[in-house]
Amino acid sequence: MPEELELQTPYLRLAARAWGPPDGVPVLALHGWLDNAASFDALAPLLPDTRLVALDLIGHGRSDHRPAGVHYHFVDFIPDVVAAADALGWDRFALLGHSLGGGIASFVAATLPERISRVAMIEGLGPPTSNPTDGPANLRQTIEQMNALPRKRPPVYVNLEAAIQARCEAGGLSWKAAAILVERGLRPTDGGLGWRTDPRLRFVSPLYLSELQILAYMECIAAPALLICGADGYLVKRAYMQERYARIADLTVKILPGGHHPHLEDPEPCARLLAPFFAAA
Repeated sequence: MPEELELQTPYLRLAARAWGPPDGVPVLALHGWLDNAASFDALAPLLPDTRLVALDLIGHGRSDHRPAGVHYHFVDFIPDVVAAADALGWDRFALLGHSLGGGIASFVAATLPERISRVAMIEGLGPPTSNPTDGPANLRQTIEQMNALPRKRPPVYVNLEAAIQARCEAGGLSWKAAAILVERGLRPTDGGLGWRTDPRLRFVSPLYLSELQILAYMECIAAPALLICGADGYLVKRAYMQERYARIADLTVKILPGGHHPHLEDPEPCARLLAPFFAAA
């Protein structure tokens, strides 16, 4: 069974769960958008030589939410992750990220290369971008969403099964995979169960990085990097990702059967790639 942790950073409290021996290879695992630390429940036991600590990113799972009136900018997750590593006493460590977590992991590796031994990413490399001409409209929409939030009624589910069904329909997950995420992601509320996730995470980003800015980060990744893509996932459909791949000095790309959550739906093929990758750290 995983060990539940609480990490107090200088600003906010992060919840996490950990697997493996304390002297194992330190790996900080970062889940995807609207998921939580349970994203690694199926994979972590297959990496027994690692000390894998999976965070609930800020605003997700059992971690704190950002203060009222504050947005969730992508780049703000980077100091959160560094603060978590500091709280663990890890000066040098490996990273494992899925989707949003993969994007965050790539930026942490680029920003603090001296602290990152290896970086593995599943279905995520850098953040999404947008057409620069959409910037004013995006910012306006974000302001409108923030102003409308107090009037919005969050969804309430009569039971766990109803929430799992909603998660299956939203993300194309199997029932078993969705149940793993949903059980950690719910809280009791009036009339039933509601999401722990901060609803502000669903807002349009008020500011996107340009592709040129993202490529500059890719060029600064010095650690050996592994990217795992699902054959039916998101990344293989995005042609612009090829340029991101090309900017990373030591990147291996592997494509496995499956969709956007291969580590959760079928973890063994991922583990066969990740175990020797982290063992070389």
